[in-house]
Amino acid sequence: MPDIALARKFYAADEIALDKEAAVFALMCDSAAILARQEAILAPVVERIVLGAMGFSDALARLLATKLECDTACHDRLLALAAEAMRADPAIAGHAVLDLDAIKDRDPAARDHLTPFLFFKGFHALQWYRIGHWLHGQGRTALANFLQSRVSESLAVDIHPAARIGWGLLIDHGTGVVIGETAVVGNDVSILHGVTLGGTGKESGDRHPKVRDGVLIGAGAKILGNIEIGEGAKIGAGSVVLTDVPPHRTAVGVPARIVGSCSEPLPALTMDHSIPVPPGIDFVI
Repeated sequence: MPDIALARKFYAADEIALDKEAAVFALMCDSAAILARQEAILAPVVERIVLGAMGFSDALARLLATKLECDTACHDRLLALAAEAMRADPAIAGHAVLDLDAIKDRDPAARDHLTPFLFFKGFHALQWYRIGHWLHGQGRTALANFLQSRVSESLAVDIHPAARIGWGLLIDHGTGVVIGETAVVGNDVSILHGVTLGGTGKESGDRHPKVRDGVLIGAGAKILGNIEIGEGAKIGAGSVVLTDVPPHRTAVGVPARIVGSCSEPLPALTMDHSIPVPPGIDFVI
């Protein structure tokens, strides 16, 4: 397990240090200055969003405003909303830093912090969710639902603002991810494109999955109902999971079956999608 992941296990939301944000922002500025020199067409973007920002929170607010601006919600109002949320709840920006760390640690396409910050829509959708979740907690549900709708339209990621999501989350590629209203996602989880954390019908109340720390969910997996995916479990790509998965076990297939134990304590951190195929199992996805 990477040292950074071990350290995160002991962080509380209100203990994320400002110097962590400052360090990541400094690295982003270094990368942005190089990018501006190398690609003239991108220079105005990085200068406006990163190099012209006063810090990580300001840069994040500037970035997010560019992703959802439209006739209904202009850039300046979205910028003000994002800044308001991060002032009121500093954990929003703190968790965003840990999300960036997760992407850099686990995605070989992210060679620095700047690349996912600017270009990875899974990260963008997750940060707008965090703002929407804050709004939902303030009773501003209509605005939170508007943001959910705009993110779904613009980024093809649909996360209900009432869902509860931890930090250190990787939503890889992002397209087609759906997370329902009563879903819970723990810390250091990795989710690939096309994943659904959904319900099983028209029932109301607590009806969505509970995904614990360190879980790896493969592309296209559907996890349905008020079930629990235990800490450090692995869900194979394309699987349909309808029952609980114990901690540190691998589930694959349609419907999903337990096919063995995970070879690592938190598979989300290694992104190892290999699965054990014991004797007698003749079909897995």
